[in-house]
Amino acid sequence: MPEFVFDVVRESPLWARAPRLKTSVARIAGLLEGRASGHVSYIFSDDAMVQGLNLAWRGKDKPTNVLSFPDGDADETGITHLGDVILAHETVTREAEEMGIPVDDHLAHLILHGSLHLLGYDHETEAEAQVMENLETELLARIGIKDPYQSGARALD
Repeated sequence: MPEFVFDVVRESPLWARAPRLKTSVARIAGLLEGRASGHVSYIFSDDAMVQGLNLAWRGKDKPTNVLSFPDGDADETGITHLGDVILAHETVTREAEEMGIPVDDHLAHLILHGSLHLLGYDHETEAEAQVMENLETELLARIGIKDPYQSGARALD
C-alpha cells in the first residue's frame, strides 16, 4: 500500500507560535499508516477564514475548530488527494484552555478527527459518533494522549 503523505500550510501567522505543527501532523500520519494511502493538506488558519468556509459549505455563520473537505482525485503521479483539513487557531487554543488540556493534545485530536472525516468516518448519528470517538481514543492513546471524551462532553461540531 502506498504511504500516507501530507503537507502543512501555515495560512495564518497566528500559528507561528506553534513551531511543532509538522511534528504534530507526522504523529497522526503515523497512526494512519496502513489505514489509508494518499495525500492530505493540513491548513493552519484562523477563525475568520474558517467561519467563511463554515458559512459557505455548512450554512453555519460561526468559526469551528476543524473542517474537512474530502477530495479523492488522483494527481499526475497517481497519488490520491484525500482532501484538506483546515484548523482555526483561536478556536483550537480557546477550547484547549476551556477544557484544561494541553493545546498540543487538543490539536493532535483535531488533526486526527479531521483526517478520519477524509477517510469516511462521520458523527451524524449516535452510532457513527461512537465508532469515530472510540477509534480516536484508541489511536490517541498510542501516542500518549488521554481520552478526549473522558469528560463526557463532545467538543466537536
